[in-house]
Order: sequence, then C-alpha cells, then structure tokens
Amino acid sequence: MADRVMLTVGTRKGVFVADAAKSRSSFKLRGPFGLGVPVYTTLIDTRGTPRLYASSCNPFFGMKVLVSTDLGKSFKETKSAPAFSKADGRTLANIWSLEAGGGKRELWCGVEPAALFRSHDGGDSWEMVPGISNHEHSRKWQPGAGGLCMHTIIRDGNRIHLGISTGGHYLSEDGGDTFRASNSGVGAGFNPDPYPEFGQCVHKIVRHDAAPGRLYMQNHGGWAEWTGPGGPRPDIGVLRSDDYGRSWRSIAKGLPSDFGFPILVHPRDPDTVYVMPLEGQTRTCPGGARGAGWHVGCRRRKPTSRCSATRWTLITSRAPRSTLARRPANCGSVGRVARSGNACSIRCLRFITSRSPWCSHGARMAG
Repeated sequence: MADRVMLTVGTRKGVFVADAAKSRSSFKLRGPFGLGVPVYTTLIDTRGTPRLYASSCNPFFGMKVLVSTDLGKSFKETKSAPAFSKADGRTLANIWSLEAGGGKRELWCGVEPAALFRSHDGGDSWEMVPGISNHEHSRKWQPGAGGLCMHTIIRDGNRIHLGISTGGHYLSEDGGDTFRASNSGVGAGFNPDPYPEFGQCVHKIVRHDAAPGRLYMQNHGGWAEWTGPGGPRPDIGVLRSDDYGRSWRSIAKGLPSDFGFPILVHPRDPDTVYVMPLEGQTRTCPGGARGAGWHVGCRRRKPTSRCSATRWTLITSRAPRSTLARRPANCGSVGRVARSGNACSIRCLRFITSRSPWCSHGARMAG
C-alpha cells in the first residue's frame, strides 16, 4: 500500500472510492455503493487489514453502516447500526461521523440527534455512550440548519473531542466516561450571550497527531455586521486552541469571511490548515505563528514554502472558487480541491496518503 493513494467520497448518490498511484496523475473511480442513499461520513481504518466504512442514511428504511474489506471493491452492511432504545424517546435521523477507537475493532459513531455510540466488534453491535448522550446539556441543544448533529470525533488516548451543531465543543479526559463543555473563547453570534457555556454552532474541529494540543475550529461566523443585541461579533468563525481545547482564540483576522463549513489540517504538516470561507476562497493558516494574519497571493497550482509563514495564502488553481492556506511549507502536491456542479451533494471527503505506512485525514461539508 506504500505506493497507493485512496479517496472515499460520500454523496447523495452513495459512496465512491477512488484509487491512484502515488503520483496521483489519474484516479480510478468505483461506485456508487449503497446506490441512491446519502452518505454523510466515511472512514478509512488502517488498523490491521484496512477496512473502509461509510454511513448509509436512508430516510425511509433507516440508518446503516457499510463496510468494505477489499479496499472498496465491494461493500456490505454490518450486522447492526446505532439506534436509540424505545425508552429513550429519540429517533436516529442520520449518521454524521465515524472514527477508529482504541481497541482493534473499536469504532465510535456520532449521530443526529446529537449522541455518541461505540462498537467493539467493527460495527456489528453498538452501545450508547451515556457520558455525552445523556449529558445534562443534551436535551437543551438545538438543531442548526443542518440538524442537531455530532459531526466531529477526535480521539487522543483518553482525551476525546466532540463537535456538535448546535451544542459546541465537548471534551473528555477519561476515555469518554464523562464530558464537559469546553468553549472558552468560542462565540455564538445568534445567542444573546455572545460567549455561552454551550450551544455554539461548531461546524468542524481538526487536529494533527504531531501537535495534539493544538486544535483548529471552523465555527459559525459571519457576524461582523450584526446590528442586533450586543452589536457586531467579528472574527468568531475560525479559531485555534493550544491547550487541548480548554480555551480558544480567533485566527480569522484578514479572511474575506469567517463563515465556512470545512477545515482541514495538512496530513504531514501541523502548521498548515485549510478553510473555505463564504466568499468561496480556500485559504491556509500558518499554525506556527501566533496572531498571524491572512495573505492573499501565491496563486500557484500547488502551495509552496515560498509563501510567507506568517500570513494566509490564497490558493486558486482547480479549487471550487479559490482556496487559502497558511504556511504551506513542504506541502508538496497536497490534494487539490475538485469542483462539484452541486457542491452540497458532496457530504464528505476522506483521503489517505501512504507515509509510514499510512497517513489519513478527513473533512466534511455539512451542506
């Protein structure tokens, strides 16, 4: 597998799998699998024999988890999918996130309405994680435009980060037994209290294994011209934490807009993070420079280290409209952003590049 690159793409039509040589000069596309059923998330699990997972969210026949054990040549349903008990009163609407757990076959799954499930057998059986699913805040969370979804799960040993829209960022430091809202510095432009304890509309959170204490967040920004109670709330959309998510600060200064959905860390460089603001420009942020601004320039086919390490850089080639990158040092041929005629039909993108022995990263557009 050291010479292969693999992509899994979730769409309204099902899940597609794309294969390429390391050069990525061309991809071989397979699918869709789970034909005609929306796929909100995928997972490339490289523990042992690689497995590909995908959610299959059928509004008529219910939620399923699909698995491939032959690198995407075929998919089948696992023996069961996450589900709420009848006594719980909630009904599963969508599966928004899948993440590999600590055990050999352990999986974590975030759903809508926002709750967390865990499997110890590769998705054949599931149990609800009560520490967050029955949290004292859980019945107070409200759905955003895309639903009440747990879209982000980040594991770092016993530390677990969750992103919920509209709930905020929740942190566990005991392996998931207990969770607490950890939103210091995370704004909510639609809330009378601009910095509430919880209830923020977090869109995505990412981190890099090489810098586990540093996290990046795409929050619901776009409040710079707000004229309601409390006045304008600029620069609350793109944030960074340097203390494992205990507190957050804005790094949005200089962006054409701080509203967006995706955010992505470069798979081999924790100092490079990509966002796609509302104005349709994708930019990268230099993680290494505190308080760094955004730089518009360096219009190249691929980001290079020639750009300033202290500002954001505009990347336009082959992006939906354009793309911003911060400190694109040693980016090489970082995956290009492909345009879709209907961007909202692309539910998720997860790519894998082969570096000792695999390097994977994922991002979702919650359109």
